[in-house]
Amino acid sequence: MAGKTQKKSFFSNWIVRNLLIAVCIVAALVVGAMVFLNAVTQHGKEISVPDFSNMSVEEAEYAASQAGMRVEVTDSVFVKRMQRGAVYRQNPAPGAKVKKGRRIVLTINAVNAKKVTMPNLVGLSLRQAKAELLSRGLVLNRLVYVQDMATNNVLRQLRGNREIEPGTMVDSESEIDLVLGLNHMDNKAYVPDVTGLKNMSAVDAIFDHSLNVKGLKFDDTVKDYDDSLNAMVYRTVPEPSDSVSVVMGEEVMLYLTIDTSKIPVKKTTDE
Repeated sequence: MAGKTQKKSFFSNWIVRNLLIAVCIVAALVVGAMVFLNAVTQHGKEISVPDFSNMSVEEAEYAASQAGMRVEVTDSVFVKRMQRGAVYRQNPAPGAKVKKGRRIVLTINAVNAKKVTMPNLVGLSLRQAKAELLSRGLVLNRLVYVQDMATNNVLRQLRGNREIEPGTMVDSESEIDLVLGLNHMDNKAYVPDVTGLKNMSAVDAIFDHSLNVKGLKFDDTVKDYDDSLNAMVYRTVPEPSDSVSVVMGEEVMLYLTIDTSKIPVKKTTDE
């Protein structure tokens, strides 16, 4: 009887009673907050990021809204072979798991190409001219050889078969042809072994050997622009040789793939 009286008096104590009420209120607030946060953040519920590549900004915005997220353009590049204004890159990447409402950052292909100044390449060597074009964001397209006393000396610079004057403003990544001298006493070149090299490195090596690229032939493993940049040479026509020469300016066809098993293993000699 005395125990019941003590228990009753314990709970009837105003301090204890207020503490119990406070604990209950705090517990209710914590539970309510957890429920609210779970509803707001969609805890445990993730959605897959769509692939926005090659879409216009309007198409990407619509696709994003349908997927429960939003997009924002934060940067641009200029890729000549790609549609102007199309999505070039995104972050997070396609297929990434994100929560609803996530912002996807887009890099688009610029609508207008960056303008650069055409340099004066006349009088430079082929290597010097190549380096100057690269520094200006221009592309070496073709080597045209004409008889002259100095081999690989730049005589003229052309764009679209027309001479282009130094100082002319042109689009970045414009293709420039070089007219070079060719002495009949010094007109031989050798096809380099570029198997295993990626697209741009292989093209660069061909030009370094005073040869032209006839074309790039990609196999079925190359699906898009990024693949083409990463594709590697598995065959050339003519075949590489350090003993059989060709005339400078000869054309070389490059065959490229993403499949590394198609790339021949280069032979090594152990003396």
